[in-house]
Amino acid sequence: MKKIIYPIVIIGSQDDPHVEKVMNRLESLGETAYALDFHYFPETITISLGEQITAIDIDEQRIVPSCVYVRNLGLGLFSAYEDDEQERRKNLQRTMTAYREKSDFIMSLMYRWEEAGVPIYNPPSTRHRVTKPFQLALLKKAGVPVPESLWSNAPSKVRQFAEGRRVVYKPVVGGAATQELAPDDLTEQRLTQLSTAPVTFQALLPGDDIRVYVIDNEIIASYRISTKSLDYRQNEENVESIDLTEEVYKQCIDAAKVIGLRFTGIDLKADANGSLKILELNPSPMFLGFDTLAGTDILGHLTQALLRHKN
Repeated sequence: MKKIIYPIVIIGSQDDPHVEKVMNRLESLGETAYALDFHYFPETITISLGEQITAIDIDEQRIVPSCVYVRNLGLGLFSAYEDDEQERRKNLQRTMTAYREKSDFIMSLMYRWEEAGVPIYNPPSTRHRVTKPFQLALLKKAGVPVPESLWSNAPSKVRQFAEGRRVVYKPVVGGAATQELAPDDLTEQRLTQLSTAPVTFQALLPGDDIRVYVIDNEIIASYRISTKSLDYRQNEENVESIDLTEEVYKQCIDAAKVIGLRFTGIDLKADANGSLKILELNPSPMFLGFDTLAGTDILGHLTQALLRHKN
């Protein structure tokens, strides 16, 4: 019979410094941590599932996680098949089949762990709730302040939404910086590009950028970010720790509960009157840069949260 180990499982790329730092911090505290990088599955690591809902065999090692931190599931389409990207694209049907099989396998594993009660930061049941159009609709329904938003590929709706005010736009999923909508963007030629993909449009908020971190319904860090850019990412000029008002503190906790996230980074921005509105809750936020710039220890809070679930 195989020996079973009960580690804290860290899911993410071995090249991700967040994965490395969490692993190192846990190991410095004498804790067993297991790094699981699905980017290498199924090409170079083997995983087997049986009828036992929590146990898995990875390269002949039987593992039952005490808890799980999900940094990245590695479900990018072109990580599913072959090293040669040109070959993958040429054989798209085979690539899509391999991706579907890998994705369903990994998600089944995650669903099994969640069903068995394994604490997961963050669980797969929240996957649909973090999609931006659904996320903000849920927050609005719960009474949490969010910016006026439109997700659309209809030129007439975009023009109507933008009339008489400043508006920003960005991808629905992410991956590109937020930009202000200019008059040239409302031309017929420009708006025809919406036939390629829908876009997020939001009322421009001119005030402070705020980032808040929540772990297990407790705020463990909050910052004001100074920047001259519309999108502060990669453009931070200063980051300082701040105290939140009781109202905003409650709104952030409520938001994490509504979306179901054990660990999240929440982006807020102030309107012209100084009222903060929630832009998004990130289910796998980066935090090392904030720790460095503001002298905080989100890393420590996260590792302690994981340790609380040890058998």
